[in-house]
Amino acid sequence: MSMVQPSAHSSQTAVLVLADIAAASRVWGWSRIVKGPSALQAVDGLRFAKVLGSGYEGGFGLRPSGSRQGLFAVFHTAQAAQDFVERSEVLAAYRERCRELCVVELLCWSCRGSWDGTSLDIVSHPPQDQEPIAALTRASIHVRKASAFWQHATPSQNALGDVPGIQLAVGLGEAPFLRQATFTIWDSVAAMDAYARTGPHLQAIQSAGQQQYFSESMFARFILRRIQGQWKDKQYG
Repeated sequence: MSMVQPSAHSSQTAVLVLADIAAASRVWGWSRIVKGPSALQAVDGLRFAKVLGSGYEGGFGLRPSGSRQGLFAVFHTAQAAQDFVERSEVLAAYRERCRELCVVELLCWSCRGSWDGTSLDIVSHPPQDQEPIAALTRASIHVRKASAFWQHATPSQNALGDVPGIQLAVGLGEAPFLRQATFTIWDSVAAMDAYARTGPHLQAIQSAGQQQYFSESMFARFILRRIQGQWKDKQYG
């Protein structure tokens, strides 16, 4: 996929890493989640980072995966993001220990809400009609409302596998049950909106608004700057 350049007024760039840790390195993989963002403190140009677990086989259920995980990082500049992807010891360690690795560089064109008090800068114009886009949805769920949330969320998330126009979908999270995220890549905005505004997902959105399930949430949309690697046996880039 060709690279999209950041806009002149800002170049903040996000990087999402999807990793399937090889069997011989599972202890190392679990240690990444335990250490969390502290393991990235020495990375140049880093503004924000989260180390994330995943659902079983990269899905959305409450059963955790023993091998699949993610890393979401936001950099002050596109150059810092590129240096991280191409030259950092962090990514080199993942590459050495993963059965699959997919790295996505992202430019935000829409962001509503925040993640631990951090929102994303708008650095890109909205996409063209048939241009692929990505979306990241994350939420901190009130403990007393978690069971009700999952009753609505599970059918919506499970439906993603059969939705026309979706290229990639993965369930991620900082903590089981209460701090969840979904990352998706779509053929176009129209394909994403068609899913968001119908069926189980629409019902989940309406219920979340009415019942106030979340103490904090963020919904961000991105242009794909670059994607490379493999995820769930599919090659990208």
